[in-house]
Amino acid sequence: MTYPPPSYHGEAGEPSASYRRPDATPELDYPSGTTVHYLATGATTNGQFGLYRWDMGPEPSGPAAHFHRSISESFYILSGTVRIYDGRRWIDTGPGDFVHVPEGGVHAFRNESGEPASMLLHFAPGAPREGYFEGLLTLASMSEEEKAEFYLRHDTFWL
Repeated sequence: MTYPPPSYHGEAGEPSASYRRPDATPELDYPSGTTVHYLATGATTNGQFGLYRWDMGPEPSGPAAHFHRSISESFYILSGTVRIYDGRRWIDTGPGDFVHVPEGGVHAFRNESGEPASMLLHFAPGAPREGYFEGLLTLASMSEEEKAEFYLRHDTFWL
């Protein structure tokens, strides 16, 4: 493994960091009580990665087992207990636990604890996952054909 070719060719660097306060308004607010903060999107990282803070309310929530063909996904637990399916078994993860799922890896996550839980959700490369998570809010109004196209467009394959 080596470093990739340089993508910045300046001589002195530049002031280009971004900052987000922890109390910023979330970009998504689901009926289940889950809120999603777009910390870094594929658009802001030149497609290198995406990073969201996923704050789950106490109500059970989370996707069923699925996989992606083009992105890897990682989970870092900040607080509470999050059940993560690693393709073989459900693992009760807590603060400081980390799970990485490569492309093609079966996974799922759920908060079934009855308490709030929070995690960082990282995916690479930085696909436009915002459209997927925002589209979930309108899924009930889609036909079966529209749902199938939506999942295919967003690289989500359910088991």
